[in-house]
Amino acid sequence: MNSLEEGDELRIDFSKLKKVASASEDVIPVAIQHEDTKEVILLAYTTEFAFKESLRQRSLILWSTSRNELWEKGKTSGETFELIAVLVNCEQNSLVYRVRPRRSGICHTKNRRGNPRNCYYRTIDFESLKLKNMDV
Repeated sequence: MNSLEEGDELRIDFSKLKKVASASEDVIPVAIQHEDTKEVILLAYTTEFAFKESLRQRSLILWSTSRNELWEKGKTSGETFELIAVLVNCEQNSLVYRVRPRRSGICHTKNRRGNPRNCYYRTIDFESLKLKNMDV
């Protein structure tokens, strides 16, 4: 079991933006929203090249800040996404991609039944400050 992805300990990575700032490519954040349910399913980053590839292919293509490489979401898991729409904020420094899963899954993590789930599958218990899995 991956304790970061499946555990109940709250370990927020507050250094993420510092890591992103030192990335080898210029990036902007992208909120990924499920077109049908309107759920925010992922927060990621894109480069100019990844952005243009997403538009060209009408597919969810991002920039992996941890691996410093182009990342087609779901390419290894088979859980790929069709790009439906792109929203641009007022300052043109962040995006919202509205996507539709080509299959049923969203996240690379699976619940106990083996089904892919939304990336935001845990909530914080305000009393204990522990994470509670909402999709066991």
